[in-house]
Amino acid sequence: MPNLPKKDYRHYNVKTVEGPNDFASMEEVVYRRYHRLLNEGQPLPQLVIIDGGKGQLSAAMNSIRALGLEGKMTVIGIAKKLEEIFFPGDSVPLYINKKSESLKLIQQARNEAHRFAITFHRDQRSRNFLGTELTEIPGIGEKTADKLLQHFGSVKKLREASFSEVALVAGDTIAKKVRGYFENGKSEEE
Repeated sequence: MPNLPKKDYRHYNVKTVEGPNDFASMEEVVYRRYHRLLNEGQPLPQLVIIDGGKGQLSAAMNSIRALGLEGKMTVIGIAKKLEEIFFPGDSVPLYINKKSESLKLIQQARNEAHRFAITFHRDQRSRNFLGTELTEIPGIGEKTADKLLQHFGSVKKLREASFSEVALVAGDTIAKKVRGYFENGKSEEE
């Protein structure tokens, strides 16, 4: 599968859904993505692949219809377990030969989306954890925690950073507090 330019990839933080709700999240994200394309006058894709079966496809189609895009692009869902291909309005899935190049292309697109999403969610969890843990250190606020996180990227990398590496990013005072926290379980000033 050819690599798309990074500018064509999108992350979405679900804003309107409380708790885990795969269908409502799908509906929100699909609506936001294609609403934006319409507002910016961008071209629509020829094919939209929804990761999931009938339920996820139905949720995505709610947004596609709300935007008046039904029939303007092909939308399919792919259910992972049996690699079933679903089309809107058809309850019977299509089974493509497992050796088919078409199925392989659809699987590659889905797998790349999974890889991208999983990396994003892992990074978010790591940042949230680091930000929370760092702000527990006396004298370190959210801005400093964010600055350190942006630079080091993970708790593990910050733990492994030397005093001088941390000092280059946030100064000697903060470096003392951070190194003291990770080395002794508390800051140097406690």
